[in-house]
Amino acid sequence: MVIAPSWLLMAALPAEAADVPALPVLGTEEPLAIAAPPVAEPSLTTTAAATGGAAPAPVPSPSQNVTVNLINRLVQRGVLAKEDAADLIQQAEADAAIARDEAAKVAQAAQGQAAAAKPVNDDTVRVTYIPEVVKDEIRDDLRSEVMKQAYEEKWAAPRTFPSWVTNLRLFGDLRIRYQGDTFPHGNDNTGGLPDFNKINTGNPFDTSGSNFPPQLNADQDRWRLRLRARAGAEADLGEGFTLGGRIGTGESNSPVSANQTLGGVNSFTSNQGGDFSKYSIWLDRAFLKYETPKSLSDFYGSATVGRFDNPFFSTSMIWADDLGFDGGVLKAKYTGWERVTPYLTMGGFPVYNTDYSFASNQPAKFPSRDKWLEGFQLGTDIKITKDWNAKAAVAYYMYQNVSGKLSDPFTPLSTADIGDTDNLRPTFAQKGNTYMALRDIKATSANNYGDEYQYQYYGLASKFRDVALTGQVDYAGFDPFHIALTGEVVKNIAWDWRSIDSIAVNNRSGDKSYRSLGDYDGGNLGWLVNLNFGHPALEKRWDWNVNVGYRYVESDAVIDGFCDSDFGGGGTNLKGFTLGGGLGLSKRVWVALRWMSADSIAGPAYKEDVIQLDINAKF
Repeated sequence: MVIAPSWLLMAALPAEAADVPALPVLGTEEPLAIAAPPVAEPSLTTTAAATGGAAPAPVPSPSQNVTVNLINRLVQRGVLAKEDAADLIQQAEADAAIARDEAAKVAQAAQGQAAAAKPVNDDTVRVTYIPEVVKDEIRDDLRSEVMKQAYEEKWAAPRTFPSWVTNLRLFGDLRIRYQGDTFPHGNDNTGGLPDFNKINTGNPFDTSGSNFPPQLNADQDRWRLRLRARAGAEADLGEGFTLGGRIGTGESNSPVSANQTLGGVNSFTSNQGGDFSKYSIWLDRAFLKYETPKSLSDFYGSATVGRFDNPFFSTSMIWADDLGFDGGVLKAKYTGWERVTPYLTMGGFPVYNTDYSFASNQPAKFPSRDKWLEGFQLGTDIKITKDWNAKAAVAYYMYQNVSGKLSDPFTPLSTADIGDTDNLRPTFAQKGNTYMALRDIKATSANNYGDEYQYQYYGLASKFRDVALTGQVDYAGFDPFHIALTGEVVKNIAWDWRSIDSIAVNNRSGDKSYRSLGDYDGGNLGWLVNLNFGHPALEKRWDWNVNVGYRYVESDAVIDGFCDSDFGGGGTNLKGFTLGGGLGLSKRVWVALRWMSADSIAGPAYKEDVIQLDINAKF
């Protein structure tokens, strides 16, 4: 709608319409009053003889044509409906006929004094008034239309923001953590805990040398002050589309943690940190999302592409809390049933894309072996009773090309030489998974028949196809306090003990009778249970909750590079308890304390206790 110009408003509005609210003029503080001059009462021009004196100046009155034109203009601007306009025009014509009769009588009474009255013809007749019903309709319709446009275009409320501002949501959070990693006595510190992540992300390790490979810390306590800061925005693009992004801290590009150890120096990011130097910021999220209108039917769907939050209902036993997924995901939900709301989630996610020029140091290139994850989950929300709610889901996670493969035979003579399966090694790992040697190194005179230059990388010994069952039951009978029990079971159905036993270089038992390293002692099962009591979310001061949990995660149940980074220092092949709680200090600030005690399941002895004291804030 376009607002009528001021001259039309003044012609259309009667005196009573002065109660239309004053509207501010854009860019000024003064209000613009919409009002109209009084409409002339019925009158005709009279002569001096008729009035007994000098002839007064003529008092103009709107003609029939002017009234009809006005009504037509109001129809064009959407103020009047066509049906109402037709009725008003008919009434105007009837009023014009009455006016002609009155004019004829006055002209006759003027006794032919033509100077006292102007002639009236059939084409133009003065209409002496606007009926009250017309006044009321014009006033009400014009007021509502003007005010509607004023508020839609924000010029009637100078303190409001433009639409693009109201469609943008900013958010962020900060966590300061004091963390202690302590190691009870009895851990293996003789060289039985190689750090495969450091080997695979650096130069290959020479197994023929006398040096130890990089080792995990298993006997020296560490206390750290750590920071995690994130900030992002989501923009409503209209018609179901949302654009989102987030940046965050991190002492490396680890997929499972955004923690930055204060004062910590990390060579991975050009020696950033230490001596009050600055820290790195990473692109953490970037996505485009489309959601179907929820009002169309009982089916609701969405599609997301880019880098986004974990789309699956799960626990940190499989996917770390900070983990972001790359790729695309589709979601569908049916809301037509009263107590049960089923849903489906499925997506494809690139884990690793082969370097375009692999291998870069030789003319002939190696084949591409891209790594992918395909995930499917079918679940439902269940409203059991007023106080009992449940959620359950079954998921299937299928990985492609993540396991290692022995290379074609070759003889590396330096750390720069590359094998054709080197790209199958994980680019990030924590600890726990079983590894195999990737390179088939030929013994020739160039390497002293295998006594020198045994440069080796390592890949995952097992394939991974995980089936997971996740559930949660919530009881709200003590509202606002809830009791929530969460459980999850996962099994790697692609795991094969016999094939792994012949190639595994770790996770072996201490029994030396079968082989010098002992039998392969890993497994493919993981399970977790957690009980939470208190407020489900810490949303105001003195809200609180406590929780206790236990988990048992065998070596090859899940990929250790994507699961929890806190329990036992991160990874798999761990079992133990978790105890924690939180307390709200304000609507957006809370503290939390957590203690985790973990023991290794297979391989050398390894125990670790982790204590975390957090203060969190968000906006």
